[in-house]
Order: sequence, then C-alpha cells, then structure tokens
Amino acid sequence: MQTPARHVFGMMAAMAVSAVHAQTAYAPTQVAVDAGSTTAIGHWRIQDSAKAQQRGADISSAGFSTEGWYPVTGQATVMAGLLENGVYKNDVFYSDNLRAVQVPDSSGNLFVTPWWYRSEFTLPKNRAGMHTLLRANGMIASADVWVNGHLVADHGEVAGAYPVRGFDVTPWVHAGANVLAMRVHPADPRMSLSIGWVDWNPTPPDNNMGPWRGVDIVQTGPVELSFPQVLSTLSLPDLAHATLTVKVSAKNLDAVAHDTTITGTVAGVPMQQTVHLAPGQTQVVSFSPATTPGLALNHPKIWWPVGMGEHPLYQLEMTAAVDGAASDRATATFGVRSVSSNLTQQGYRQFFINGKPVLIRGAGWAPDLFMRDNPARMEAEFDYVVNLGLNTLRSEGKLENQRFYDLADRNGILILAGWECCDKWESAAKTGGEPWHAADEKIAEDSMASEARLLRNHPSVIGFLIGSDNAPAPRIAKLYADALHAADWSLPIVSAAADQATAETGPSGMKMAGPYDWIPPAYWYADKLGGAFGFDSEVSAGADIPRLEDLVRMLSPQEQEALWKYPEARQYHASADWSPFAVLTPFDRALAHRYGTPTSLADYVAKAQLDNYDNVRAQFEAFNAHMDADKPATGVIYWMLNNAWPSLHWHLYDYFMNPAGAYFGAKKANERVHIQYSYDSNGIVLVNHSLDDIRGLQANIRVRNLDGSVRYEKHLQDIDAAGNHTRQLAALPAVAGLSTVYFIELDLASSDSKPVSRNVYWLSTRPDALDWAHSNWYLTPVTQYADLTMLQSLPAATSEIHATTRHEGNDDVTTVTLSVPASSRAVALFQHLSIKRGAHGDLALPIQWNDNDITLWPGEQMTLTARYEARGTAATVVEVSGWNVPAQSVPAAAAQGTDH
Repeated sequence: MQTPARHVFGMMAAMAVSAVHAQTAYAPTQVAVDAGSTTAIGHWRIQDSAKAQQRGADISSAGFSTEGWYPVTGQATVMAGLLENGVYKNDVFYSDNLRAVQVPDSSGNLFVTPWWYRSEFTLPKNRAGMHTLLRANGMIASADVWVNGHLVADHGEVAGAYPVRGFDVTPWVHAGANVLAMRVHPADPRMSLSIGWVDWNPTPPDNNMGPWRGVDIVQTGPVELSFPQVLSTLSLPDLAHATLTVKVSAKNLDAVAHDTTITGTVAGVPMQQTVHLAPGQTQVVSFSPATTPGLALNHPKIWWPVGMGEHPLYQLEMTAAVDGAASDRATATFGVRSVSSNLTQQGYRQFFINGKPVLIRGAGWAPDLFMRDNPARMEAEFDYVVNLGLNTLRSEGKLENQRFYDLADRNGILILAGWECCDKWESAAKTGGEPWHAADEKIAEDSMASEARLLRNHPSVIGFLIGSDNAPAPRIAKLYADALHAADWSLPIVSAAADQATAETGPSGMKMAGPYDWIPPAYWYADKLGGAFGFDSEVSAGADIPRLEDLVRMLSPQEQEALWKYPEARQYHASADWSPFAVLTPFDRALAHRYGTPTSLADYVAKAQLDNYDNVRAQFEAFNAHMDADKPATGVIYWMLNNAWPSLHWHLYDYFMNPAGAYFGAKKANERVHIQYSYDSNGIVLVNHSLDDIRGLQANIRVRNLDGSVRYEKHLQDIDAAGNHTRQLAALPAVAGLSTVYFIELDLASSDSKPVSRNVYWLSTRPDALDWAHSNWYLTPVTQYADLTMLQSLPAATSEIHATTRHEGNDDVTTVTLSVPASSRAVALFQHLSIKRGAHGDLALPIQWNDNDITLWPGEQMTLTARYEARGTAATVVEVSGWNVPAQSVPAAAAQGTDH
C-alpha cells in the first residue's frame, strides 16, 4: 500500500531528515577537554554483520572503510536508523506497511544477525593525568565493544536495556581521532531483559535492538565522582524544617593513592571534606547536618504535585580536586518533599505527598515505537499532561531518560515507574515461564540499581512497581528490594500493579480487574471490578477513535471503510494481531445501539467522539466523586496516555498529537475546581483538587429536554469548597416529562460571577445495564444499551464565531468567542474547534486549549483560548464544527498591539 500524500506529525519529520543523514559525512565527535565533562556520541554508522563480516579489531581500527554503511543519530535503534536513511519507501506507520518490514525479503531477515555500530571521537591533546571512560547507558539486547582495535567488553558484560556500564579505556585511547565499534546482538523480549510491547501495537521488526539510551565519553582526573544523591527529611505537618544528607561516590582510578578534597554547594550551603583513597578504592563520601550544620534548612521551598502547589527545585554541585587541580565534577537537581503510602481499611494503596493525601489521576506512558528520541515532542507531551489536569504518569517498562524525569520535576507530574509485563521480565514469576539463569539475575539486579540511581533524586518519582501483571518470584523480589535499599531508596516499593504481594513489600494495594474494552459510563460508579474504589493501576473503556483527518493519515481506504461498516473486522492499528483488542466489536456495537448505526466514516467518527468524551469523563469523575467515600477511591491510571504509533486504542491524544473527544473528556473531569454529575446517586458534586479552601461559589443546575426546554432548575449560592475534598451540592429529583434523551447542564462560578467550571451531559431515560456475572479480565457485557439515538434528530444549530490572535514569546494565542443566537432553533451540541495555519494549511499541533468540545444553548456564549507554536506567516484560521452545527472557518485577526 502506498503512503497518502499527507504530512504525518512526528514521523515524516524524521523521514525528511533521512536524505540529509544519508548524504552527511559526519565529523568525529569532539570530546570536551574539561575534567568532569560528559560527551554523548552524536552519531554512528551502522551495518548488518551479514554484510560487514570483518573482525571487531579491524572495524574499530583507523582507516576502516564504512562505505555503504548507514549514518544514524546517537541513540538510534537499528530500525530507527533505517528509517532515518529512507530505506523503506512506504510510510511504515500507514496501513499495514509495517508487515512488509517484518517479513524477510530476498536478502533475508535483517534483524536476526548482529549489527555493527561504529563511530569516531576526538580527544584533546593536553591529557596528562586524565582518564577516559566509556559509558553505555543501556543496550538492547547486548553488545561486544571495541576501542581502537581492543576488545573492551563482550556481550556478557554489556547486556540489558537498563544497566549503565562504565569502562576505563584510558590505556587504549590517545589524543586525536579514536574509533569505537559495537557489535549489537539481536533482541527478543521473551528471552532477554530488554523491551517488549505485548498488545500495545505491532512488534518493532528489530525488537528495538541498539544503544537506545546512547553512549557517552567521560573525561575525569585520577578521582572520579559518581552517583551524587540528596536525601531530604521534611518535618510534618508544619513543613517548617528539612534536613539534607548528601552522598557521592569517589573512586581512585590510579595505581597510586590520592588525597582528594570534595567541595560543593547544595541548596546554597557550602560543603567540604578531604578523604584518602587507596589505589582503585571507592568510598561513599557523606555530608549531613552533623558535619555541615547548614544542611538543616529552615523554611525550605517545598515541592508539590501540579494543582497542589509550586514545584521549586534545588541544585547540588560538587567538585573533586587532587593536588589542587579539579579532577571531576558531579551535579544533581532535587526537590524537598515527603512521599509515603499506606493501605486503606479495604487494603488499597493511598499516596501522601507532604503529609496530604493525593488522589492519583494519571495515565500510562508510551515512547515511540522505534524508541526515537525527540526532545521537543517529549516537552510538548508534558505540556499536554498538565493541560489535561493529570497529576501522574505510570511507566510500565520503557523507562525513560533523564530528560523525562526533569520535565516531570519541572511540571509537578508524579511518576510511578516499574518493570513491564508479559515477557522475560515476568517469566520467572509464572508457572511454565522461561526460567532465569544467574546471568539474568545479574542483569536484573544491575538494572534495578541503575534505575534507582537515576530516579532517586527526582521529586516527581513516588514509587517503583517491581512487578506489573505479576509480582516477581520470591528470589527476584528480594533481589530488587535489596538493590533498592542499597541505593538508599526511600520511596514505596510496590509488589505489582495487580492485587499481589511479596514478602519484602507486602500487599500491592493495587487492583487490575479491567476493563480494557468498552463499557458504559455508569460502570465506573459500581462497587465491583474496575469501579471507582481503591487504586486502579490500568483501566479504560478501550477504543479511542482519532479525528477524521488523522484516520485518513493512518488507514487505507479499505481499512477506513471496514472501520465504520464491519465491526468484526480486524484492524492492524487497533492492537497486536493475536489480541482480543484487534477488533473493535464491543465499541462498535455500543456505538450503533446507543447513537445509531453509522452511515459513513464521518458519522462514525462524530459518534465516537461523543462516546469517548462521555466515557473518559465518567471514569475520572467517578474517582473524583469517591475520593472521600467510606470505601475511598485513591488512584486511577487511564490506559493509556499516548501511543507508540497511530492507534485506534488506548490514548487520551493520538500519535499525531491532535486532541479529540477522549482528551477533552479527561480535561473536563480533571479541572482543579470542578462541578460534576454522579451516575450512581444523581448527585451534583463539587470537587476541589487544590489545597486551598474556596468560598462563596455559586452554581446553576438545569435539566433540559432535547428541545432545550428547562424541566428542572436550581441555583445555589455561598458554596464553600474545602481544599483536597469533594462535597455533594444537591441530588437531582425525579423529573417528570423528560424526553428520551435529555441534558444536565452545570455551571459553577466564583463569588464575583466569573466562570469556574461548566459541564454538560447527554443522558437517556433508558439506562445501560451490565451483566456483571459474565465479566472477564477485560470486559463486562452489556444487556441493555442507553438510547441516545434521538440526538440524530436535532435540528441544525447556529453558532457565531469571533476570533483574534496575539503573539506571546514563541507562541501564538488565539481567543475564540462562540455564541449561539437566542433565535437559534436548537442546542449547539459538542462544538469542536481547530486552528489551521492558513485556509488550506496544516493544523496547528501540538496545541493547548482551555476547553473544547463544548455545548451551548440559544442565548449562551463561551470564550476559549488556544496556545501553540508560532510558525510561518500564514493567517490563522479557526475551524468550528459540531454534532448539529455546520462546519465553518473564520480568520483569527491579529489582536490590537501584536505583531501579527
């Protein structure tokens, strides 16, 4: 199948640079001269060992010809490198083109033999007393490493996705040009502790083989500093005092003894200590209030999760000096905060930050399918997480690099990290699973130690799940726990994402009871399975359908037709071929019964957006409603936040970063101060996720028929909302004379009548009914569907649009006022706004809206804002469409006083 002539966000950009890479003769990586410098290998040339059959000693020697090899970036996996070079003429993310890569061609399978990675680096001339260290930050699956013709380490030493391996290569390097070569061995997540994808998406053809976290060249003097760490203890509940303990490892790399003086500052406090190191000795050097009184801080700056306070960070800087000359440096960023957890009376885990209980409202993180590193995209994704109102990300394997955790720290996003399920990582926990050998246990232990050192300084990190779908076997659980404790790990260690326990950690306090496929919104309010009680570690209603413009980017015409016509059809972009989620049958059946059988792809997408918004909103709102209940809801991880490639399943925003119904349903539910309806009690609930008490709020509650007539109305004034709590404002009575489909309209305003929260529900007098007795691990069947089909009879509504754009820094900000004239015939249901760069230009993506997918009645209006990167000179155009609102485009004129 051929690629459509369309721009594909985040993927075509990588393809576009491939021609540049293919023609570039990379200069050697210039290693910084300073002691304590770290220089990443910026690029490689790679080749299949079936074609490059020379010895490692030859390939790592000067003058070796790499003609015909592929130039790739420093963290490229084999598949990512081939994509950089345009090896595949068809877009592998479109339709089922990836299948062709997975099937061997006439030259054989490219990914069953090792691949060579070769690079050159240049060392400065003045190197007296200096040591050069080679650091591999994780290898999938393993590698033999040569420097200048010398075998530094074999694949038994450099193995595993996560262990950081360091080697002193000083004896084999010299001033000027040097050569590094690695023979990277094939990966198989069933057989090695690497990375697997289970049913998230198709398996990458190369199983992500390569130096996915990069390789560094480190310059240091005779004493190396490593693993800087700051432990903070915060006084509770007053938060008035904190004590800091600073630790760093000092290693003598020489064959003679050295005295080294370690100086530095932490949170502005100076430190100094001199230690004697025997040849080859490593010593942990510590500073505490006992040695450095200034490390007892008064009135420290406290780090809070987003929505609960600010996220200030402190700096640690350290230098080791030998004979008065700087030998090495170490830095770290940290925050002062307290993290703890306990089990509720029902046995579910609850987290506390700085002594305050926090309702975990998060989603599951996915990197790019080929592990391509894209700093700008990652930053944009964190902007989305904040915009969504989430406070947590869960990493089930695919643990990220330093940048990810730095972004989490800066944005106040909590991180629940952990190992993944369903491959070698859990095989030792399963009966009949692949047994672990001593080498596997060593890799697992080193993986845990490396991740602990990476994570422990980050205030965003609140725990580690040493198992996912299954807790580790007893021996492995102890290995993990011991490695964490050896790293001074002070955070909760959780046995699994499922309801399991280990001797070292006790019960997980988590539940993993589904669903992963379609269920109705009312499901979330149930007191069983995945309902809103306790801590749901991964859960959602399954399919999340992208907007129409994205479906045509990812699906062939035949797949598009099957999507709306044939519910039993397997979709390559839904899930792995073998998975029950490769078909969207439960979702499609519900859509047809509840909203009416789709009549076209556009009609299918419109109905899917309504459903996704409604269902995702209900999931988060149910946990909001029950956070203070006798059987409290303590956490929910939406499965998932994003996708590794364009997908029809499990995301709050799609691969193209185009926010749709699921996004705005989640955003609505996760407003900091929020008004909502409860399906279980007909209650109207006020939610305050901030720590501040809010007084003098006012609320309007209306129940409307399909024709817009108000059947019930209530106005409430002088409402107080306690910080970090919910309260029920009212219970809707039985309302007579309702149409088959009716609306609940909720408005919350401040004491001076400024809008705070607005929420609109479309409901049926015929409720959804669930067959709980026949539930399985991913689905609860439905015996009766709500009837929302009368929405199809809504007459066309009129919407008036006024839009302006102003320039702020590197961004454009567009303000749109939507109003429905009093003379309009009907409600303007589910109006969606998009921004285009010119009348026929691309969508402005990524983009942050303050609200979207909104519903207004005649005489009502709302003002919405969108922020996005300023780019080009084309005039901004706002597109508005809705369920029963004809699509229209209007220019967003430059606001007065801007440079647009």
